[in-house]
Amino acid sequence: MVSIKGGRKRLTTGAVATATAGLALGAFALSGTANGATESAEAAGAGKHAKPTVILEHGAFADGSSWNGVIADLRADGYPVVAAANPLRGPASDAAALRTVLDHVKGPKIVVGHSYGGNVISEAATDDPEVKALVYVAAFLPAPGESALELTNRFPGSTLPGTLDPVTYQQADGTTATDLYIQQDKFHHQFAADVPAGQAALMAAEQRPIAQAALEEKATTAAWKTIPSWDIVTTEDLNIPPAVQRFMAKRADAHTTEVAASHSVAVSHPHLVAGVIERAARAAVR
Repeated sequence: MVSIKGGRKRLTTGAVATATAGLALGAFALSGTANGATESAEAAGAGKHAKPTVILEHGAFADGSSWNGVIADLRADGYPVVAAANPLRGPASDAAALRTVLDHVKGPKIVVGHSYGGNVISEAATDDPEVKALVYVAAFLPAPGESALELTNRFPGSTLPGTLDPVTYQQADGTTATDLYIQQDKFHHQFAADVPAGQAALMAAEQRPIAQAALEEKATTAAWKTIPSWDIVTTEDLNIPPAVQRFMAKRADAHTTEVAASHSVAVSHPHLVAGVIERAARAAVR
């Protein structure tokens, strides 16, 4: 395990639910169009040592822009990149959306998930021979039968529940459902404490809600059981307690890097995140 110190020290952590981020809305929010990404992968494939395409899946309370710094580094190093838009409706349906992205982009792929996005990639990548490595970024690595809520509650510490802003609405079939936001005035401290305040305010305004039911839905598969995995554990995370992250990383036998960072580590430490992704790519695709 690699341990890295950085970012501001804060009070720790939390215990109740919620995670972060997810999967493909069916379209790409990203670094290039769908066709552009495919063409990049095909062009790279012409060489003997072609770089795999990196597929990025954001989590709850975020969107594809949370990967901007990571995308810039990866593209500078020659990696084709697609940042998928995550519907944040539930692991099964979000994984189905992400699979449309995985199926469209040809060739070897490294699939990366942040927060709740870990639930999504764990299902979407199952039995996909073109997915060569999984990278979890402050993310959930559920086993079959586990939910994001259950995993968060396994260890104490998450302060997320007290910051949530639930919105209940009526669906087309007449039933009700609840979406979860983070209160904007609490977003900086809770979600992105090591991100500059002005940038965190923009993230708070742009956040996308997750369905409460998505955090309660149980996983049915676990791609990390058969695909080599890397994991970035954020030790100052107030959403997913570090103890939970370490438990999941150890269980998955993941190559683990620890960093003193908030839940928004891809924003506050993009070079570190890109570096771990590139290490996974070099190890998995030779």
